[in-house]
Amino acid sequence: MTEPVPARLNLARYCLAEQARAHPDKVAVTIVGDENERSWTYGALDRDVRALAAGFHALGLPPGARVMIRMGNEAGAVLSYFAAIAAGYVALLASAQLTQEEAGFLLADCGADALVLGRDFEAEAHVGDLAALRGDDLARLLAHDPIDYADTAADDPAYLVYTSGTTSRPKGVLHAHRAAWGRRPMYAHWQGLRPADVMLHAGAMNWTYTLGVGVVDPLANGATAVLYNGRPDPAVWPRLIERHRATIFAAVPGVYRQILKYAALGTHDLSSLRHGLTAGAALSPSLLEDWRARVGTELFEAFGMSEISTFISSGPTAPVRPGSPGRAQPGRTVAVLPREGGTEPLGAGETGVLAVRRGEPGLMLRYWNRPEEEAEAFRGDWFVSGDLVEIDADGYVWHHGRADEVMNALGYRVSPAEVEKCLLAHPQVADAAVAERPGRDDQTIIKAYVVARDGEAVSEEAILAHCSAHLAAYKRPRVIVFVEALPRNRNGKLMRVALP
Repeated sequence: MTEPVPARLNLARYCLAEQARAHPDKVAVTIVGDENERSWTYGALDRDVRALAAGFHALGLPPGARVMIRMGNEAGAVLSYFAAIAAGYVALLASAQLTQEEAGFLLADCGADALVLGRDFEAEAHVGDLAALRGDDLARLLAHDPIDYADTAADDPAYLVYTSGTTSRPKGVLHAHRAAWGRRPMYAHWQGLRPADVMLHAGAMNWTYTLGVGVVDPLANGATAVLYNGRPDPAVWPRLIERHRATIFAAVPGVYRQILKYAALGTHDLSSLRHGLTAGAALSPSLLEDWRARVGTELFEAFGMSEISTFISSGPTAPVRPGSPGRAQPGRTVAVLPREGGTEPLGAGETGVLAVRRGEPGLMLRYWNRPEEEAEAFRGDWFVSGDLVEIDADGYVWHHGRADEVMNALGYRVSPAEVEKCLLAHPQVADAAVAERPGRDDQTIIKAYVVARDGEAVSEEAILAHCSAHLAAYKRPRVIVFVEALPRNRNGKLMRVALP
């Protein structure tokens, strides 16, 4: 990084305070629903965030309290996230797709001190001494007089995100306030982000891709963020681009494919769009070619993960090479390490595991109460991603899959062990395995291979219904294949690569 991280830094202040002083009447965030939309100016957002921060303080939460937010792309999610951080607490945006069972695990694992429930979850009952806040409660807390942003250090904890790993339990990734500062190389080198931009993001705010690119980055640059909170519909994105004169659109590759396939592009004015951003899954050269031909703008791809967000990209300073997500953003140090171990980087064209220098400001503080998994993620001064790559002589990264078994389905990282644990809990399942397989629109899906118990009759529908009751939608198998036995070696270890 060319600029040192300030010693004192509050993520919420970094995004809001300066813009509120300089441009108080400029629109900061717009959330669009099916029938209405709501906007904040920078001045109003800054004021409401600091008022809600005062309300959180009035609850008597302990220092370092975790505030879990269970909402969709709602106004309250934006306010609660920044207010918790502004107050000096640790914010956790939980996926709205989680079942109550899965949300309960996150609550217990992070030791949440407060829970903010969105409109779809207000009827949920939660036990213990947890402060559960609903719509009326937030309105009451917003009536407090605004306080100043907490005087936090750059290395103080700011927020938690949960991600899948190789175990059967999601793990919390704890980020510091400096994570926002660590995003600065993305502004020019991937996003081409300017203060006059309108950033429209197609994702859910709890996802680090949406939270960072769709909310934090536009606000930190004085731009305008637009989020959608309505029914899924590929045709909505061209309408929103036209209506809000979006200059940058961000989504996963599958959304771009759906737009090309189902939306009437010719009936909308997309002249405001300068380029698109894509991450979360590999961008196929054919999709890139189709988008260029139909829409006439470039798609800039990036590669990242919950532990560090994006750090490799194409963009205004790194021309697109179809099939590659780009090269390391300026100021970032990456390397390819031997798959079998060691800290000496491999040479150009050699395949190994992708690693990032430990001192990167955007890198997580640690895994939440998972010291063993944290130890496995580091080799000396390197954080090891688990992705198999090679870097060519020009610095472009070429992805060759995962060194571990983590799946990437519908743009989400999913642990096979977590899905298999759910399948094995079904009383009529004797054995089960899952694997990532090609789906539609350049996406991959989860396919389950199931061995039924002797003498038991079980249907695909019954197993899918069981998964729906216990797993978030993005973790669920889309197809069930019944087999007589799973491929295992003589030690009983599953040979996942041998699954049909």
